Amino acid sequence: EAIGLYNLGQSCCLNSLLQVFLMNIFFTRILRRITVPPSPAQRRSNVPYQMLLLLEKMQCGKCKAVGPTELACCLSEHRVELFVQHDAAQLFLTLWNLLKKQMKKPELVEELRDLYTICIQERVACQKCSFEVKSKSTMLTLPLPVLDANSHRLKTLEDSLQYFFRPEELTGQNMCFCHQCGRKTTFLQSMKLVHLPQTLTLHLKRFCFERSSRTHKLSHSLSFPQELDLRQVLTESQCQAEDSEKATWQYELFAVVAHSGSASCGHYCAYIRSLTDCKWYCFNDSEVCQVSWDDVKCTYGHSNLYWRETAYLLFYMKKHPQ
Repeated sequence: EAIGLYNLGQSCCLNSLLQVFLMNIFFTRILRRITVPPSPAQRRSNVPYQMLLLLEKMQCGKCKAVGPTELACCLSEHRVELFVQHDAAQLFLTLWNLLKKQMKKPELVEELRDLYTICIQERVACQKCSFEVKSKSTMLTLPLPVLDANSHRLKTLEDSLQYFFRPEELTGQNMCFCHQCGRKTTFLQSMKLVHLPQTLTLHLKRFCFERSSRTHKLSHSLSFPQELDLRQVLTESQCQAEDSEKATWQYELFAVVAHSGSASCGHYCAYIRSLTDCKWYCFNDSEVCQVSWDDVKCTYGHSNLYWRETAYLLFYMKKHPQ
């Protein structure tokens, strides 16, 4: 049963992310197998253990909502500020790093990585000679632009993904030193997708800096699908993976963390599709209600209604995992 979380004071961002973690049965399967810390002090400061206690409280209680007080106190010991506004993308990374750091069993850490980590191949190549450098890196989220280089609005998630993986020519002040040519030359920078996890997290970069150094929210409409097939979105040149890997790149939308308000003053809630009954729910702190896909689509955004809920983080789940 979907249970709410009481707001402890500007904890809507934390509450939304906790619901996304704990409604993911692949994550809770890992969480249930953690090693319980031996001493009371260690248990109080252990994020995976406190998250497990919260999960059990949510599942065993008969209340419509519970308070994540002990977990919040635990996070404050790890320099996660309480009673302040957080950025959901940054807090998601912080929570994931704390979980990974404090899970003592190597096999659980590996499973956590497999569940969330994206692998990318980066390549920079000199356009004057054959010199090139390739490297692989991992990411927890794909930070997708909502504007192109000319500040034109991207209209769909597919547009955003294609733009993120487009090759970029480094010219002028961005030229790189080529060791083969012995001087600065024009380089081509490109990224290729190597591996995608069971839970794919996409970060829509709706907050940007203006020239006045103030953060501005981009609230225009950007649609996203219920089903996402990365093989149909990206070209062959944007992928570096075996056919067996690409065969698993079919996803269904699992959750949306939405932000309402302005960049300086706002509120978060989460729309999550239950993996047990396949129904959509809105988790708004202590309030939880069943919603429709049309309700979820209201988070696409609207240029003139920036205070309305706007999708900020998208979580997709593999339809056919290996």
